[in-house]
Amino acid sequence: MAQTGTQSIDRAADLLARILGAGGEPVTFTQLCDEAGYPRSTTSRILAALERHELLRRDGSGGWGAGAVIEQYANGQDRHEHLVREAMPVMEELGEKTGETINFGIALGHRVVQVAQVDSAYFLGSRDWVGVDLPAHTSALGKALYAAGAIPAPTGALDQRTEQTIADARSLVAQFEQIRRRGYAVTMDELEIGLTGIAAPVRRGEVVVAALGLSGPTSRLASTIESTAQDVVTAAATISARLGRSRTEGAA
Repeated sequence: MAQTGTQSIDRAADLLARILGAGGEPVTFTQLCDEAGYPRSTTSRILAALERHELLRRDGSGGWGAGAVIEQYANGQDRHEHLVREAMPVMEELGEKTGETINFGIALGHRVVQVAQVDSAYFLGSRDWVGVDLPAHTSALGKALYAAGAIPAPTGALDQRTEQTIADARSLVAQFEQIRRRGYAVTMDELEIGLTGIAAPVRRGEVVVAALGLSGPTSRLASTIESTAQDVVTAAATISARLGRSRTEGAA
């Protein structure tokens, strides 16, 4: 009998729970088949899907354990909370200065996760992006993190959201040098028509750990891209300096 969509999800969740519940010890394919009782072909397909999405990984001996997404989430909560604490005063100051929506995002596997936001002061502003999963190539935060090497560069065709979306990985990668040189990334009408974003990398020491972004209507931002971008770059540098000081203080 073919699996239903719900049954597949239930089985995937069961296998994931069994592996994560092993206390960090690798779980073999044979163990999973014996304990869960699913057909070997079904178990293999589910594990392969979980591996593709970086929820699981295999070690050198073929045992299964937590993947990059889960490890980064589990190990990074304190770090992410610390990043937000250091970033928020600067985000609020940038929001007061520009009136636009201010976003703060981190890299998680191949994705960008937005973890903090300061809302726009305008009636016509941007939405709440915290927790929203967006294609990284359509967001300024994503481009800034791509260019810094914080997210692995994509390959092949990319999801095209609008006529302005860069839908080819080679064309996207070609922008990275300019982003690094000028210190910020821009998306204009690439996620949706009428929305512009500007973002700059945030560093702890020499390592890019996040990106600071500003977003708002293209009609309001198009004529001030360069000056607004400098405000974003300055704010990102301020957050980086705060992270550097807190790192030094923590090591003292």
